[in-house]
Amino acid sequence: MALALAAAATAPAAATATATGAPDGATGSVPATAGSTVDGFWRVDGYGAVLHIADGRLREYQTTAISCAPDDEARRTAPGVYRAENGTVRTVRTRGARGDHGTLHIAGAAGDRTLRRIAALPGTCEHELPEDSLTAFDVFWQTFEENYPFFAAKGVDWRAVRDARRPEVRPDTPREELFALFSDVLAPLYDAHVAVTDGKGRLFHRTRPGTHPDPEALEPAAKEHVIRRDLGGVRPQEFANGQISYADLPDGKGYLRIAGFNDYDDQDPTYAAQLAELDRALDTVLTPARTASLRGLVLDVRVNGGGEDALGLRLAGRLTDTPYTAYSKRTRHTPPQAVRVEPDRNSPRYTGPVAVLTSPTTFSAGEGFTQALIDRPGRTFRVGEATQGVFSDVMVRSLPNGMTIRLPNEEYLTRTGTTFDGTGIPPHLRTPVFTEEEFAHNRDTAFDTAVTALGRRQGVFQK
Repeated sequence: MALALAAAATAPAAATATATGAPDGATGSVPATAGSTVDGFWRVDGYGAVLHIADGRLREYQTTAISCAPDDEARRTAPGVYRAENGTVRTVRTRGARGDHGTLHIAGAAGDRTLRRIAALPGTCEHELPEDSLTAFDVFWQTFEENYPFFAAKGVDWRAVRDARRPEVRPDTPREELFALFSDVLAPLYDAHVAVTDGKGRLFHRTRPGTHPDPEALEPAAKEHVIRRDLGGVRPQEFANGQISYADLPDGKGYLRIAGFNDYDDQDPTYAAQLAELDRALDTVLTPARTASLRGLVLDVRVNGGGEDALGLRLAGRLTDTPYTAYSKRTRHTPPQAVRVEPDRNSPRYTGPVAVLTSPTTFSAGEGFTQALIDRPGRTFRVGEATQGVFSDVMVRSLPNGMTIRLPNEEYLTRTGTTFDGTGIPPHLRTPVFTEEEFAHNRDTAFDTAVTALGRRQGVFQK
């Protein structure tokens, strides 16, 4: 889920002096002066942001140790609840006897963010930074330095990148040259959650080597292949703007396809509206009669472009009677926070065997959902290929010259501390997925393997 807008930059000396990875130019915590009120200034630990709340408004500032720039503004709709113009809802709660700590919840995200009360906005917020290319480079580099968790795993020495490439940039370096330089230094990350735009329509990003770069481009052909080949030409029930579909299969099994965890309601962008559409779909599919009789569920997220993690957790809550930990999240500056799957006690739940179909076009929230099923009580196994390997919410930040960068800042951990970032979540049963050969020979090996495995009375799959 994209969350942030960003900051500006500084002069070369400042960039060198602050290139230490210190979190966001942190300001010391101070006790609350107004009881449990949420009004005041708050540092969002690990997310490069400061909040200013006053007079019924919440203003977010995106910060690094060398920069600060205003971002979203939201209006209070209830005590501690603020809604931005784009529909994003933030909920702020204080905690502690003095109210000097708190939490921020962004609707649709998994988990909360830790708030620490501070005395005032950082000093970097007192002035705007120049719009030249050298300043843009400094903010670009500093933003990744403070927030990107995977340089070591990717084998990239980010400080060496600065030392080698910064001398190539002048204040008047043309934007197209700077865009090319940024693209060049980001290319070795092969991270689909990393991107740069030039502000004039050009975009650079890369997926894991050897994988399809665009789920949306593959989705129509994959969808029709499943209908024609796997469902015998019978079109499934469709819900949520076509993002969810369901069909009964022979022998008492079912097929549930989730193409994304977003865009369920074109008219209302809020998370509440998307959740309502998901619930309507699941109430129609997972009826009391079907959940009682279903002998196996093929759950297809092979082409899933991501979206809201909380929607995936909601679906997982319809597939268990037992609460459990889905995963834990941490940033470079915060400890792991457990994220739970809670059964939906008000609706029918299916707790039988589930075969999850995955591929490299299982992205982001689709992968978070897949990870949330790893420790699901009951027989759950994965078929196909490894997922893309990008899980985090996405920070979106504007550079002072009008360019934009995107980057992840979180790791999603299993109960044993494993992260699948970069590699993706591997299948238990590896098969080809939507290859040219599979299309040409009218095959869907992953689907057939899943249906066959669900038919086994027993089976142990290593988590």
